[in-house]
Amino acid sequence: MAAPAEVTAKKSLKQDRYEAPDFYCIDDLLTEEHKLIRSSIREFVKKEISPYIEDWAQRAHFPYEIVRKFGEIGAFGPTVPQQYGGGGLDYISYGILMQEIERGDSGMRSTASVQGSLVMYPIYKFGNEAQRKKYLPKLASGEWLGCFGLTEPDHGSNPSGMVTNFKDMGDHYLLNGAKMWISNSPKADVAVVWAKNEAGRIHGLIVERGMAGFSTPETHGKWSLRASATGELVFHDVKVPKENLLPGKNGLGAPMMCLDSARYGIAWGAIGAAMDCYDSAKRYATERIQFGKPIGSFQLVQKKLAEMLTEITKAQLLNWRLGMMMNEGKASTAQISLAKRNNVHVALEIAREARQIHGGMGITGEYPIMRHMMNLESVITYEGTHDIHLLILGNEITGIPAFV
Repeated sequence: MAAPAEVTAKKSLKQDRYEAPDFYCIDDLLTEEHKLIRSSIREFVKKEISPYIEDWAQRAHFPYEIVRKFGEIGAFGPTVPQQYGGGGLDYISYGILMQEIERGDSGMRSTASVQGSLVMYPIYKFGNEAQRKKYLPKLASGEWLGCFGLTEPDHGSNPSGMVTNFKDMGDHYLLNGAKMWISNSPKADVAVVWAKNEAGRIHGLIVERGMAGFSTPETHGKWSLRASATGELVFHDVKVPKENLLPGKNGLGAPMMCLDSARYGIAWGAIGAAMDCYDSAKRYATERIQFGKPIGSFQLVQKKLAEMLTEITKAQLLNWRLGMMMNEGKASTAQISLAKRNNVHVALEIAREARQIHGGMGITGEYPIMRHMMNLESVITYEGTHDIHLLILGNEITGIPAFV
């Protein structure tokens, strides 16, 4: 018997007819492996996400079964070496994966990018061999789900002000504090948590579900990322084994390196959402008849479509170049910041223009537009707000920090 979500999808959802725009032949810049990866993940999204996502979003339902499926398709930790369960792929491949998943839904991409960039990446980069072998294969396969604890109720854009702390108790650490707006937390098996030691130095600790005093309350009432699980991390005298401290790096620079990796994925992912909005708007403009002809024949509609395609093409080229720099280890925080800020802003504007083309139908679940628009309102804020990224660039340009 079909599950409720499947029944709803069969009744309401149209076939996923998505066709990706490639006005500047960017495919010519990709390798055959890149194209194969894209084809595989695109088909996955059409089969496993598109038929059900409107129902999940309407019900604010996180489909936990997608975690295992992401693991099977290789969406978790694609740049992590194969010996730890990752894909051993380059950063262009990682970007393509995030683009295609977010074309399906930003919440689905959040699930994947948190797991790869904010959980697996720090364990691989800053962990020891025992930690890598214990956690990475299970995270890569989707057997375990992870989350990343940096943001606090009173410290978002200013993570250095965090109050979550741990004390050395001899044979273990005692962790206290709270984090909020944490993707994956309600279902997470492990959390990479950033906290201050008694000297005020920030360190990463791996906290496992089941540790006494550790809870993950879910956040309800969201109008955005409704198919993604969001919650808090609460620590009340949690005893964390000393072997769970990430030894490779400490200080605020450690979580910031993780955010660089995540922001890179977002730069690609947001354009996936933009491409989906554009594709839907283009098709609607050719099919919707008003005044006896398709609305796509009117100048203002053509203007909107032309501007959408222009911005998507510019962002695609920006992403490709940034990906090449990531592969070479040359991409700076400011360069990643520019791409994240620009591409999410562009995607949100495209979603809004696409909504105009769809008219009243654009606010319904019959089309993906309003869901993408609401999701992108979160994406433009998390992993560094739109304004904070401006200040990061301003600091890079002038050498004068404006946020301290």
